[in-house]
Amino acid sequence: MIELTPIRPRRRAALAVALGAALLSAPAMLISEAPVFAQARPTNLADLVDQVSDAVVNISATQTIDSKEDSAAPGIPKGTPFDEMFEEFFKRHGGTPRPRSRQAQSLGSGFVVDQSGLVITNNHVIGEANDIVVIFNDGRRLKAKVVGKDPKVDVAVLKVESDKPLKTVKFGDSDKIRVGDGVMAVGNPFGLGETVTAGIISARNRNIDSGPYDDFLQTDASINKGNSGGPLFNMAGEVIGINTAILSPSGGSIGIGFATPSSTVVPIIAQLEKFHEVRRGWLGVRIQPVDDTIAESLGLPSAKGALVAGVDDKGPSKPAGIQAGDVIVKFDGKDIKESRDLPRLVAAMPVGQTVEVVVLRDGKEVTKSVTLGRLEDGEKVAALDNDKDKDKEGDVDREARVAKTLGMQLSTLDDDARKMFNIKEGARGVVVSAVDPGSAAAERGLRPGDIIQEVNHQAVDKPGQVAKAIEDAKKEGGKKPALLLVANAEGMARFVAIPLN
Repeated sequence: MIELTPIRPRRRAALAVALGAALLSAPAMLISEAPVFAQARPTNLADLVDQVSDAVVNISATQTIDSKEDSAAPGIPKGTPFDEMFEEFFKRHGGTPRPRSRQAQSLGSGFVVDQSGLVITNNHVIGEANDIVVIFNDGRRLKAKVVGKDPKVDVAVLKVESDKPLKTVKFGDSDKIRVGDGVMAVGNPFGLGETVTAGIISARNRNIDSGPYDDFLQTDASINKGNSGGPLFNMAGEVIGINTAILSPSGGSIGIGFATPSSTVVPIIAQLEKFHEVRRGWLGVRIQPVDDTIAESLGLPSAKGALVAGVDDKGPSKPAGIQAGDVIVKFDGKDIKESRDLPRLVAAMPVGQTVEVVVLRDGKEVTKSVTLGRLEDGEKVAALDNDKDKDKEGDVDREARVAKTLGMQLSTLDDDARKMFNIKEGARGVVVSAVDPGSAAAERGLRPGDIIQEVNHQAVDKPGQVAKAIEDAKKEGGKKPALLLVANAEGMARFVAIPLN
C-alpha cells in the first residue's frame, strides 16, 4: 500500500512513507537519451555542496514519555486482573514496580539561516521533545530551545548559542522555480549523516492532504526518513523548500518527494520569530469546491472559485456583505482557481488587513472589502467542507412524511425529527427522512437526517415547498440542476446540485 507520511526520524523506521528526500535518483541514462534537457538535471555539484553543506545540520530530539499505560509487569496488559495483582504485590512487599516512563528519540535534519543561531526544521522532527541537540558538520553538539513551531505548515524555529560564527544559507523565491529546474537536497537519511542528492522539480502546487495549506513542490531528488526538515536548494544555493514527505510503498525513495515551498514557510518563520506563534488571517466563511454540476446550476461558465456554503455570524465577512451562495473568484487580487487556494491565501495575510474579495453573485462580479480577523484554534477556517459525519440510525416515522421528490422523502422539522436524527436546536428547514438508493439525491451524497434549508436560493421550511420548487424548476425546462443548501444535524451547511432529469 502506498502511503504519504511526514519524513520521520529513525524512530519511525516502520513507516511506509518518510518525510524528506529519497535515496533513489533518476537514471543517468535518461539524461543521455534526451540531451536537449541535460541542463535541467544538475551534474557536478561539488562547488555548490562546499558552499552550503556547513549550514546543514542534524537534529536529535529526545522526548521522555510518561508510560502510564504500561503494565507493572512485562508482558501483562495494563488494566487486567494480573496487572492489578502485580501492583498490589509490589505495594505489600516494598518492591519497586517497573518504571513507567521511556525515552523516544528521533533524528532529522535542519539548516541555519542566521548567525545568531536560528535553525529551521520540520515541526514533526522535534514534536514534543524535552531535549533537542543540533549536530554540526564539525562534530559540535549544541543544545537548542524552541523559538516557535507551527504544526499546520509543519515548520519549527530553533535557537542555539554558539561561541563562533555559524555558516548560514538564505531562502530563495520558490515562486520562480519551474518544473524541470535542477535542485539539490541535503540531509540526514536514516541517521547516516550528511548526504547530498540531486534531481529536478517534478511538479508544483501538489496537494497531498497533509494539512489545510498544502502547496508542495514535488521533486525526484532522493529523500528518505531522516531527511525531514532539511533544505531543498536551487542551483544558486538558495533554499526554495523544506523536505517534508515522500510517497513510497516501502518507506524508501521511489523518486516522489515533497518540499514545503519557501514562499509558504518564510512568512510563518517571521511570525514565529516575532510572536513565538502564528497569527493567521480569518475570513469567517465556510467554503466548498465548485464542481461542474454546481457551476451549471449557478450559471457559471466554468467550475472555478470557492463556493461560500456558510458565513460565520461573528466573522469579518458578515458585515462586509458576503453571503452563502457567493462564489469567491478573487482574493486580494489573486485568482481563486480551486477552493483550496483560498485558505492558504487568507491564512498568509496579516490580521487586521483590509482586502478586496471578488465574488460572483447572480452572474455578476461584486467586490467586497473585508477586514480580516484572527484565526484562533477553535474557530472555523475558510477550508474545504469535507463533511464526514456518520449516518444517523433510526426508523423513519412514515406518518411524518408529507412529500417526496428527487428520490428523497421529506418531513417537517418537528421535535420528533430532532430527536430521531439528533438535530441541534435552532436548525431550520425540511428534514430528509429517507433517500432511495441509486437516486440522484443519493448519488450526490444526501442522507437521512440532512436538512434542506434552501432550494435555488429560496428558503424552505415545509416539505411541500421543496417539492413545489423542484416541480417549478422542471416546468421551466429543467436544464439546470436544482441547487440545494443542505445542513447536517450539527448545522454544517453545504451546497448540493442535483440534476432534474
